[in-house]
Amino acid sequence: MKNIWSDFKKFVMQGDLVTVAVAFVIGLAFKSLVESIVNDIVMPLVGAIFGKPSFDDLTLTLGSGVVNYGLFINAVLNFLIIAATLFVVVQAYEKLRNFRSPEEQAADPTELEVLTEIRDLLRQNGAEQA
Repeated sequence: MKNIWSDFKKFVMQGDLVTVAVAFVIGLAFKSLVESIVNDIVMPLVGAIFGKPSFDDLTLTLGSGVVNYGLFINAVLNFLIIAATLFVVVQAYEKLRNFRSPEEQAADPTELEVLTEIRDLLRQNGAEQA
């Protein structure tokens, strides 16, 4: 039983599992944030423009069937807002991740320098083998 407990602790404390758990919790918080943006900011603006704060009640009756296209419009708006928000977050993350001081950028060799070094090493290895 003690071995199972230690294996379980090791499994739970793996880096991947902890990362996924953190991402899940942040995702839930992000969902609440996006819902608030949609419900408290975007939809009132839509209501001011189109006269309706929500498209939920828009339907199309076809015989005995009802098509709730208003719900679909709301789902599309939610998707677009989430996609735009994620795009902004990822762009900001990439800029922060790639941000380096000019000294660090200057220290990196250029592509031509790297290729020249590879060529010289290949020539040197070819001459040693001959």
